[in-house]
Amino acid sequence: MNLISQILQKKRDNSTCALIPFITAGYPSIDMTVQALYVLEREGADIIELGIPYSDALADGPIIQESSKIALQGGAYMNKVLLILDTVKSKLKVPIVIFSYYNPILVRGTEKFLQEVYFLNVKGLVIPDLPIEETDYLIFLCKRYNIELILFIAPTSSEERISKILLKAPGCVYLVSSTGVTGIRKHIGNEIDSLSKYIKSKTNNLIMLGFGIASPDQVSKISRWNIDGVVVGSAFINVLSKSYNESYEDTLSDLGGLCSSMKSAICS
Repeated sequence: MNLISQILQKKRDNSTCALIPFITAGYPSIDMTVQALYVLEREGADIIELGIPYSDALADGPIIQESSKIALQGGAYMNKVLLILDTVKSKLKVPIVIFSYYNPILVRGTEKFLQEVYFLNVKGLVIPDLPIEETDYLIFLCKRYNIELILFIAPTSSEERISKILLKAPGCVYLVSSTGVTGIRKHIGNEIDSLSKYIKSKTNNLIMLGFGIASPDQVSKISRWNIDGVVVGSAFINVLSKSYNESYEDTLSDLGGLCSSMKSAICS
């Protein structure tokens, strides 16, 4: 069992769930990303998702799309993302999951990319636009480099498609909390709880839930469901955007405060 699933399994065994913040690499700057990773670890993140900026991020809502745009304008292309990982690899203990669209990986060279991030201590990989028909080769390579490939399940997925995904999933799966793109939503429907129970009835795979989760109250609600990890993205990106109007120190303090409140909201 890979480290990501080990962490989620431990949470399941203790009847709680992991907190998984998401931030975009290079937003609002390379240095801020490095410092944000340290702050999120210090304030209780169990796993951190680091997004590789991409200009055609169709699964992302406006907040994360804008962060990718600004990061790319600041030069946060693949080499800079790898530099961030290299900077933190000896100090950061919390495992990193890379969130990337498929094209930047293909352009880099799939095995080359996996080899590079393996040496930079990356433990997981999420590719939202990876066709299910192309997962076998990725799973083979990820096993070679001890990186957990995390497959997506959408709330609109048919039972047949869910079965196909679960048969292929090497470890945990990423359950999308709602249709559409990422972004802050006021409500997370209880039907997702039912879907997670259905998935758990079919497999021992662990489940992380993401898209639209933005408040401690939502985190508290979800942590009572049959979920092993909760991913929060846009809310953290929103806090980082404050750096344009306040000092880095204040922004990082706000980021830590949000992370701490999310962690405290998880019911044990």
